[in-house]
Amino acid sequence: MNVKIESSRIIKPLYEGTPPSTTTHIPFNVFDNITFDTLMALIYAYRPPTPPTSIIEMGLRKTLAVYREWAGRIGEDEEGNRGVFLNDEGVRFIEASMDATLDEVLPLKPSPSMLSLHPSLKDVVELIQVQVTRFTCGSMVVGFTGHHMIADGHAASNFFVSWGQACRRVEITPLPLNDRTIFRPRDPPLIEYNHVGAEFVSNLVNKEESLVNVNNENKEKTIIVHKVHFTLEFLGKLKANASFMNGKGWAYSTFESLMAHLWRVITKSRGLDALQTTQIRISVDGRRRIIPRVPDEFFGNLVLWAFPTSKVKDLLDEPLQYATNIIHDAITKVDDKYFKSFIDFANHKVTQDLIPSADIEKDSYYPNFEVESWLRFPFYDLDFGTGCPFVFMPSYYPIEGLVFLVPSFIGDGSIDAFIAVYQDNLANFKEICYSLDLKAK
Repeated sequence: MNVKIESSRIIKPLYEGTPPSTTTHIPFNVFDNITFDTLMALIYAYRPPTPPTSIIEMGLRKTLAVYREWAGRIGEDEEGNRGVFLNDEGVRFIEASMDATLDEVLPLKPSPSMLSLHPSLKDVVELIQVQVTRFTCGSMVVGFTGHHMIADGHAASNFFVSWGQACRRVEITPLPLNDRTIFRPRDPPLIEYNHVGAEFVSNLVNKEESLVNVNNENKEKTIIVHKVHFTLEFLGKLKANASFMNGKGWAYSTFESLMAHLWRVITKSRGLDALQTTQIRISVDGRRRIIPRVPDEFFGNLVLWAFPTSKVKDLLDEPLQYATNIIHDAITKVDDKYFKSFIDFANHKVTQDLIPSADIEKDSYYPNFEVESWLRFPFYDLDFGTGCPFVFMPSYYPIEGLVFLVPSFIGDGSIDAFIAVYQDNLANFKEICYSLDLKAK
């Protein structure tokens, strides 16, 4: 894509009345500290009529006055606690254009060309960057980058809804809960689970050593981010298949059923040895799991992970229900007790020898995979005043085994999956993607 940058500037929060202090430092909470220490990029596309860029910019400035962390900078306080300085240094706002209609570049596919539709993810101090790219047909694409340590998917989606409200000149509601100090350890602490190997790994052993043979074998392979559309009808069949006579008296969720299916398909397409072990890393939102419940308006990170694990042979030879049950049980175990055990551990036991296991800088999750599910978040509700987007999707992340799940723009409950696979395995993946009859070698 030949995208032309028209302007690039820093914009700052717009307050009503006297601006607040710009010397406050907010330390990260225990969940912020273990999440991905990186910027994430999203793409929105809008059909005409679209609002003036000035409206989008002004709405962002007003929203930054409510979500102040985004306009700050990450740094350490005098005691060495990493967090956010609420210094209002601002965010980057870029105006761009393309000498083409949007239809000429559709469909938007996760490819290197997509990187020109949003600001850089490297060597950036701004915690938010926005790029508005205009097309000759009057359409626009809004590329957004935001630092993951400031907000998880739930919190970020709330921010987007507020941004739209500000652009439409309606009251921002609900207001965010900006208190990152609510996760205090118990006295005495009660650490009931092993958090080393889950949220933390040892820094004394190079994390890549265990993957050295895999990386040497695959480092020259091309990675393709492949988009798959799962219709509501197919998802219904998956759910029925996974839940058939499960002996529990209820059906598994659509998410659990789809994850079980993708686990089997990805594993089969990779051609893994039948006796090898494979694992999924699944985000679990703590807002509705911690007791008493944390309000949905909490702004920050509040995510731990479930790690369903299986031998390849069992995963493929057993029916879909087997994989779905493993996933369901693993997610269920990340409950109130587990979250509180982690809070106690992270406050009392973490040493310099332990580092967060979350790592999006690697080239591959092989033989495992990571899923980022955005199915329950209102990302499509970012309405600047002329309607909601007709495309919402992640940017281009060529990390083999990384999966994003997004509600389809059709709005009928169908799901789009963006799956990074080795090009050598893509043909196998496409062939079995919609098959329920999978067996190990």
